Amino acid sequence: GDKDVLAVADDVEAVVKNIAGPSKISLLRLTDGPPTQRPISIKVRGNGYEEILADVEFLEEFMEKHPHINNVSNDYRKGNTELVLKHNGDAIKRAGLTPCIVNRAIALYVDGEVVSDFTYQSEEVKVRVKPLLEQLGDTENILRESLSLPDGRTIPIRELVHAEFGLGTYNIRHHDFRRAVTVQADIDKSQIDTVSANQLITEHWQQSINQFPTIDLDFSGELDDIEESLDAIVILFLLGLGLMYIILGTQFRSYWQPAMILLSVPLAFIGVVCGLLATGDPLSLYTMYGMVALAGIAVNAAIVLISAANDRMASGMNALHATLYAARRRVIPVFITSATTIAGLFSLAAGLFGRSLIWGPVATAIVWGLAFSSFLTLIFIPLVYYVSMRRVKIDETTQQPDPPVS
Repeated sequence: GDKDVLAVADDVEAVVKNIAGPSKISLLRLTDGPPTQRPISIKVRGNGYEEILADVEFLEEFMEKHPHINNVSNDYRKGNTELVLKHNGDAIKRAGLTPCIVNRAIALYVDGEVVSDFTYQSEEVKVRVKPLLEQLGDTENILRESLSLPDGRTIPIRELVHAEFGLGTYNIRHHDFRRAVTVQADIDKSQIDTVSANQLITEHWQQSINQFPTIDLDFSGELDDIEESLDAIVILFLLGLGLMYIILGTQFRSYWQPAMILLSVPLAFIGVVCGLLATGDPLSLYTMYGMVALAGIAVNAAIVLISAANDRMASGMNALHATLYAARRRVIPVFITSATTIAGLFSLAAGLFGRSLIWGPVATAIVWGLAFSSFLTLIFIPLVYYVSMRRVKIDETTQQPDPPVS
C-alpha cells in the first residue's frame, strides 16, 4: 500500500542522509499503469533559465512544506565547469586587432586548426596542428599566451577578453518551443488526490504571476495519462457500440431493434454504479475498462429475447403473445448464462485469493453490471418490444391461431 511504500522510502532516505556526499535524494517508485507518470509533473516554461529556476525554487519550496507532498525533484542538471570568454572591445580596438583574429588565436590554442588533408587508401585524412597539452597546463596558461600586434609588440590574451569561470548547462530541454524545467513530486494518496494536489499548486503559483510574468506552467503527469486514457475509452466505447449496431442491424434487418438491444447497456451501467456504492471502490480507469467490456456482454440477454419474440411473431403470434412467450421461455437460459459468467469472475472481483489492483476493478464492473442487467433486461426489454411491435400487422395468409399462453 501507499503507506507502506512511504514508510520504507522515509527509512531509506534517513539512512542515505547519514552518508557523506549526496546533497539531494529522490526515490523512483515503479508502478503498473496507466497512469505511469508521477502524480505531480509540472513543466515550467520560460525564455531564460535564470527566471525559470527562480520559479522552480518558488514551487519546490511550497511543495516541500506541504505535509502530503513528498519526493520533490526536477530535471535540471548543471553541466561541467567551463571558461567563458567575452571580447574586450576597447582593448581589441586599441591593439589594432579584430575579434576574428582573437577568436582564431584562442581556437588554435584550444582545438588547433586543420592545415592540410590528403587521401590514404580511399579515405580522406585531415592534418590538424594542435599545441601540446603538457605545454598548456591549464586554462590560465592559455590566457597568458601572447598575440603579435601589427607594430611588432605582443599582448597577452588575458588583456583582450573578459574571463569568467562557471558551470555550463547539462542539457537544454524544450516544450512547445520554449525552454522548460519539469518539476515532479509524489503525494500521499490516502490524504489527497492528484487533482486536488495540482489545484493547490496552481493556486499557489497564481501568487507569483506578477513576479514571473514570462513564465507559464504546463501540468502533465498522471493528469495527462488520465485524460489520454479517458479519451481512448470514449472512442473505444463508441466504436464498439457502432460495430454492434451494424452487426445487429444486418442480422435483424431493422434499424430500431438493434437500438432496442443496446438499451441494455445503460441498464448494465446502473449495476456498476450500485456495485461501486456497495463496495466503496472509486470509479477508476480500470473500472471504466470493465464497463467497455461489459457493453459487449450485457446485450446477449436482449438478443436472445428479441430473437425468440421475432420467431414467434413470424409464426403468427401477435405482439403480446410473442413477448410473453419469449420472456417466459428465455428466462432460464438468460439467468444460467449470466450466472456462469458471474461465477467465473467472482473470485477475481471479490479478491478471494489475493486482490488484483488492475484486473479486480475490471471483474467487479462486469460482475455487478451483468447481475443487474440480466434482471432489468428481462423487465424492460419485453416492455419496449411490445410497445414498439404491437402495431405490426401480420399477413393474413400466414396468420395462425395463437397458441394458449400458460
